[in-house]
Amino acid sequence: MVEEVKPRVKVPKSAAAGEVVTIKALISHKMESGQRKGSDGNLIPRQIINRFTCDLNGVNVIDVTVEPAVSTNPYFEFDAKVDAAGEFKFTWYDDDGSVYEDVKPIAIA
Repeated sequence: MVEEVKPRVKVPKSAAAGEVVTIKALISHKMESGQRKGSDGNLIPRQIINRFTCDLNGVNVIDVTVEPAVSTNPYFEFDAKVDAAGEFKFTWYDDDGSVYEDVKPIAIA
């Protein structure tokens, strides 16, 4: 597990039933592509966030496969329809097997 990895998400605190809200998610991660060489001339091993998912109350909202060409600190912005109060669960999957999660509640106003 990479110690400097930090997920951050922004979700509205509430929404009207049926409203579409904008979700913003970012994870601090160096995203090493595996194509660069280190000072010793050897390739630096690939270590990227290779998948990102978001679920609302257990129902998948988005599922993204991430490729090595993505930038450092990948940022995702997407819309989600909120039919009921609950929790958004965000999950990032790292090449080293680490899984980073964050959960944000949303209420119906």
